[in-house]
Amino acid sequence: MRRSRAFIPTTKESPSDATLLSHQFLIRGGFINSQGAGLYNFMPLGKIVLEKIRAIVKDELDRAGCMEVQLSFVTPMGLWERSGRADAMGKEMLCIKDRHQNDFVLSPTNEEAMVELVKNRVTSYKDLPLNLYQINTKFRDEARPRYGLLRGREFLMKDGYSFHSSKEDMVREFDLMEETYKKIFTRLGLDFRVVEADSGAIGGEGSKEFHVLANSGEDTIVVCQSCAYGANIETIFESEDEISALNEKSYEELQLKKLDKKCSCGGELSFKKGIEVGHIFQLGTRYSQALEANFSDENGRAKPFEMATFGIGVSRLVAAIIEQNNDENGCIWTKESAPYMVNILVSNVKDEAQVALGEELYEKLKASHVEVIIDDRKDRFGFKMKDAELIGFPYTVIIGKELQNGLVQIYDRKTADNTSVNADEIGAKMLELLK
Repeated sequence: MRRSRAFIPTTKESPSDATLLSHQFLIRGGFINSQGAGLYNFMPLGKIVLEKIRAIVKDELDRAGCMEVQLSFVTPMGLWERSGRADAMGKEMLCIKDRHQNDFVLSPTNEEAMVELVKNRVTSYKDLPLNLYQINTKFRDEARPRYGLLRGREFLMKDGYSFHSSKEDMVREFDLMEETYKKIFTRLGLDFRVVEADSGAIGGEGSKEFHVLANSGEDTIVVCQSCAYGANIETIFESEDEISALNEKSYEELQLKKLDKKCSCGGELSFKKGIEVGHIFQLGTRYSQALEANFSDENGRAKPFEMATFGIGVSRLVAAIIEQNNDENGCIWTKESAPYMVNILVSNVKDEAQVALGEELYEKLKASHVEVIIDDRKDRFGFKMKDAELIGFPYTVIIGKELQNGLVQIYDRKTADNTSVNADEIGAKMLELLK
């Protein structure tokens, strides 16, 4: 891609309502723009990042034996009334009527719709287990949408639903999805924790959350340094007063009173802030019974499906990556999520030697299937460099005055190191770095 022809509208100014760095940098870097309260458009750079995350999610789910579907974004209100969730979800559900005055909902989640999809189509234990997922738009009418993509009203979500003939098999799939989610977040280059959680409006007997560690996270989680124990404080403390006390008491006091009862290994416990990016639930027969979705067991008896459900905030991950990876100058994308791996910055487009080398490198990297963009704009070097840092390309090759001495620079966005390289070796050096 040539920067002179790309739609990447960067800006110096942050939105007045942008309190988190991810919100500020994604707007300023030309990744997203606001369409209204909690509503965002993904511009070309943002769409590239979103699709790269989506591809990793899909790849790992498909490897684990899940099958992708796509459900209607609009679902009949009757499904929600039959499951008993129409009232439980409350005003978060945006309800609409069609021209015939039938009631519908813009889907905030799809347990009911997926049960209806499987019901009467999977009728025997021989056809189980089954794990279906989609990566689709959701809408929740948040009372106070804020923090950009972290708490919007419309968002892209991966939601999966598994169906089983026994509780034991459901737990097996639950454990498999926990490991699959770990692979997804590890591939994205994230520092994350898995914690015990409250099931909330989804229901079921047990659930786990996946939190990206970041000081800006809304959730407080406790983790053990010696074992895999972790929990959201909402599952530990019995009242809102106790949770509020976290701001008034030392974590050590509360740790002695509550947490030693939960973690038995004797390891050191610590509190961290996290951004929830995934949640998995053991549903049991909560939805299959309510919607009369049954199968025939080995003895020909009708039984409700044992179910689990699994969610990942795909668009939320775009912001979570930046909340964990940034500096005062802008975004620092992980290699798996970067919109372009290499940015070729031609300092002076009037200098024929600079332009020629930039074009040669650009074509060489493209031919090697490297995600590369060349900044061939007529703007000043300083302006283009600030854009490169704001956007967060992992590597910027600076072709400038040092070319007179046969040198170019490689700027590493993560380390902020500048390395001089012989101009005639730059192509091979970049390919080596990108292995």
